[in-house]
Amino acid sequence: MTDPTASHLARNLAGLRHARSLTQEAVAKLAGVPRSTIANLESGEGNPSLSVLVKVAGALGVPIDELLASPRAQVRRWSADEVSMKSKGRGLTIRPLVPEPVPDSVMEVMDFAPGAVMGGTPHLPGTREFFTLLEGRVNIMVAGDRFTLEAGDVLAFPGNQPHSYQNADGVAAARGISIVILAKAGV
Repeated sequence: MTDPTASHLARNLAGLRHARSLTQEAVAKLAGVPRSTIANLESGEGNPSLSVLVKVAGALGVPIDELLASPRAQVRRWSADEVSMKSKGRGLTIRPLVPEPVPDSVMEVMDFAPGAVMGGTPHLPGTREFFTLLEGRVNIMVAGDRFTLEAGDVLAFPGNQPHSYQNADGVAAARGISIVILAKAGV
């Protein structure tokens, strides 16, 4: 019986190589391994060492887990009721912007009821937050400074600083997108 990990590696390696218009020889040269190693991996018969996986992933510019990942549907639709929503703060509803996990990031759609308020959670130093206001008007406090955003404005700030959000309008709702690029612990 064929090892599914080896077949995933074979399919992913060939697909990534073709997407980059590289030959087996070119990938081998970039990875510092013999061309026969790449051919063996793409045949599904390879049993590479961790060192070889690191070299090949580096040559293709992808994490090792992308080389070993099981097949995913290329297209998937989520209905609105399949995307989880949660309430946070006072009058704020949050849902994921992207329903699949994205490494080292948090991406959310934030819906503010009139007058909504939410305190942000400070992250590790090195974290960067981006907030794009789609509609309405929102005040964001970062480390004691107040920033008023109108529709279309973007605010970027260090995610480790104390911060909070407020819909300054007591009548109209507001909507924005928050993208947090998380710092890695110990880096």
